Amino acid sequence: MAVYALTGFSLVSLLSFGYLSWDWMKPSLVADVATDPMEKSLPPAFARQPHIIFILTDDQGYHDVGYHGSDIQTPTLDRLAAEGVKLENYYIQPICTPSRSQLITGRYQIHTGLQHSIIRPRQPNCLPLDQITLPQKLQEAGYSTHMVGKWHLGFYKKECLPTRRGFDTFLGSLTGNVDYYTYDNCDGPGVCGYDLHEGEDVAWDQSGKYSTFLYAQRVNKILASHSPKEPIFIYVAFQAVHTPLQSPKEYIYRYRSMGNVARRKYAAMVTCMDEAVKNITWALKKYGYYDNSVIVFSTDNGGQTFSGGSNWPLRGRKGTYWEGGVRGIGFVHSPLIKRKRRTSWALVHITDWYPTLVSLARGNLSNVPGLDGYNVWPAISEGKESPRTEILHNIDPLYNHAKYGSLEDGFGIWNTAVQASIRVGEWKLLTGDPGYSDWIPPQTLTNFPGSWWNLERLTDGLRKSVWLFNITADPYERYDLSDQRPDVVRTLLMRLVHYNRTAIPVRYPAENPRAHPDFNGGAWGPWASEDDVEEWEGIGEPLKNRNKKKKCKICKLRSFFRKLNTRLMSNRI
Repeated sequence: MAVYALTGFSLVSLLSFGYLSWDWMKPSLVADVATDPMEKSLPPAFARQPHIIFILTDDQGYHDVGYHGSDIQTPTLDRLAAEGVKLENYYIQPICTPSRSQLITGRYQIHTGLQHSIIRPRQPNCLPLDQITLPQKLQEAGYSTHMVGKWHLGFYKKECLPTRRGFDTFLGSLTGNVDYYTYDNCDGPGVCGYDLHEGEDVAWDQSGKYSTFLYAQRVNKILASHSPKEPIFIYVAFQAVHTPLQSPKEYIYRYRSMGNVARRKYAAMVTCMDEAVKNITWALKKYGYYDNSVIVFSTDNGGQTFSGGSNWPLRGRKGTYWEGGVRGIGFVHSPLIKRKRRTSWALVHITDWYPTLVSLARGNLSNVPGLDGYNVWPAISEGKESPRTEILHNIDPLYNHAKYGSLEDGFGIWNTAVQASIRVGEWKLLTGDPGYSDWIPPQTLTNFPGSWWNLERLTDGLRKSVWLFNITADPYERYDLSDQRPDVVRTLLMRLVHYNRTAIPVRYPAENPRAHPDFNGGAWGPWASEDDVEEWEGIGEPLKNRNKKKKCKICKLRSFFRKLNTRLMSNRI
């Protein structure tokens, strides 16, 4: 059995923080049999199609909201959640692109080919063009659709852009992270470019404006120019609170007593984002949308603990399949909810928003069969049982295989070296390498790497490749039951086998030098021409290479820019 070493936090300190008073033992509200995800449930009271505002934050940790006992001030999120429905059995994905792709398509990563890592700026890859997206379905239902913020679903050709995937307007970044003021993004040494776009054009004129404020102001402008009599969908994907850790000084000053510098900056960014949400809510009321609106708030993955985030008391962090990487902050706030001011323990996954929101919009789901999401509005609004009974967190065949995994350890039906995770009912199974596995308390004591590094560290069991937890009884994943319950392990492995049979090939192509911003006017943006004869699919290099003459053109361009840069630097010196 694994041995744990507790450093810096005692049982008494845990009680003083209030974590052990949380009702984690409450039975899961999960139905025995999943209902048809195509089932629609629009409340008869909805006289008109509701306005939908979906707010997604980036890298916000599970602990980093006021109502989870945080030392970070989030009065707006606390109030909206308290007046609506808190989702305390809500799951997302461990990194950026996967959560966004599953939100937009209602499908698991294994069904879009995006089951490995993220879409990187220089990859000829994007959300598969054959997928009918959530905003496209809402457009069909008569909605005006707008996106503000981070895309991170690929942009190598124009067909991949938000405005070609269902959004009437777009203001935001296409890559994974940018400077909050200059909007510069470097994908490695010397591979830097500007990344703020208005529609399909580069928004050079917006440089210098703090992105959290800029995005909230854009939402206000959209609402002011639209009629509340017509349904609207706004997807607000804040850059906050992803690195780099940048915030206006007045917000940092509020947390001057925090010893850890990264935590101090991070806290300032969270509070700034909270005020942006306040301004959006105020605009909904000012312009007459609020009474017929549904506001959904969600994080995209767990917090990055080395950059100020905290998922305490959960295990793990961003990029892992432990609860700290995949259990999200989520709530729904709406005057249209029948049973408000409560906490829901219904099992909900980020894929569920697609059928739920399309159903609320009175949209048609008949032409999108095979969704992995469920309509969970009755569970949210009325407190009914969730139609969801299980979640495939992921199967990633490309991730580094666990050294000690084998087909033999998987009863001959599953290679436990493969990184995978699934939850069925109250049980959660992990195989392969789930990622960094410690429990890290909030980093409020001193600067990294000082004494805040008081964590509970796993000191044994590193040769494992299979873990089993009863997540309802043990949400902190402290008691591995894989040896005691091999029957449950085998059952969940069979579910992994089932899902794996439905998976499509991984789409993770090699990076292409043509994506370099130097070849695109200094900005990140589409770089594959419409008459491009190359086709990328699966893993590795393009299936068809361009002829040597065209490759040579790229070489000449690169040489030209190098010489130009050298001359400019010489003149500057």
